[in-house]
Amino acid sequence: MAKKRTQSKAGKPQLKDGEIPVVGAREPCPCGSGRRYKACHGRAAAQAVTELVQRPFEGIAGECDWIALRELVPAATVELTLKGGLPDGVPSVSLATVLPMAWPALRRDDGSVLLALQNDTSSGDLSRDLADTLQRALEAEPGSPVTARRVPADGPRLQDVLDPDAAFEPVVHSGFEFWVPDAENATAEVSASLERANAAAIPTTRLSGVDAAYWCETPEKNHLRWVMPHPEEQLLDALARLHAAGTSSLGEGTRLVGSFRAHGLMVPVWDLPSAMGAEECEKPAAQFAERLVEALASDAPLTGEERRARGGLTNRQVTLS
Repeated sequence: MAKKRTQSKAGKPQLKDGEIPVVGAREPCPCGSGRRYKACHGRAAAQAVTELVQRPFEGIAGECDWIALRELVPAATVELTLKGGLPDGVPSVSLATVLPMAWPALRRDDGSVLLALQNDTSSGDLSRDLADTLQRALEAEPGSPVTARRVPADGPRLQDVLDPDAAFEPVVHSGFEFWVPDAENATAEVSASLERANAAAIPTTRLSGVDAAYWCETPEKNHLRWVMPHPEEQLLDALARLHAAGTSSLGEGTRLVGSFRAHGLMVPVWDLPSAMGAEECEKPAAQFAERLVEALASDAPLTGEERRARGGLTNRQVTLS
């Protein structure tokens, strides 16, 4: 029985790692090895894009608000400023919490771009996913949405494409009418999506006196959810000091009930009486911020009561991302 002749690969050019494009997982690897991409150079690429980045918005102006809009706020927009300015034919670029039909981004008829923040992403680096979607939206034809895709591991991040000195000023909306400039002429599909989204939106207000604190209304009680930039261990110690001293609340009928952990930062949460609106939160929140600064500055060992308070706060943490 004749032996199989080994196929020669001499005629196939061998590409360097930096030159190998991303292809489908089951397609032949462009390097010429003869193996499928997922078993060859795609293995390293897949590992690179799935490695979780704990703080994807670190280094961007408004990191705490980015997290709030990603995890807590139903309807909001922010005008974004790009490094080097806007491309020709793009009058504006705005971040939005969500878009109709869960589009990752939309290039409107007038050329403006809306980038959605709350969509599922394909990699472990949310910043890279969003930057890739944004770049594709800037190049899309006006009047077309941008679909999701697997992001190259070496692609740019938001930190590479956004102006680091530009202000980040969220505008919270009561509904999602910002989706369409002319809601009366929207398609039936968009109108139905808009109606469903508005029905599910929880009334939310961003406080003006402190950073990244959001009041929201629910049927039984209201809440204040406050994204804070401090290192987690330091913040837990400070909150424990205040809790043990009886000064962790925002006034009568309010209570610090725990915290979320989201994208590398902590989000303390207070229960509020149903009669306490966003305006009534402003003064107590500002006063709490002053108490927190003093507690953060303390380096004294925690007392027994403070350690118990810290343990209670830690047990009531919920990780969102």
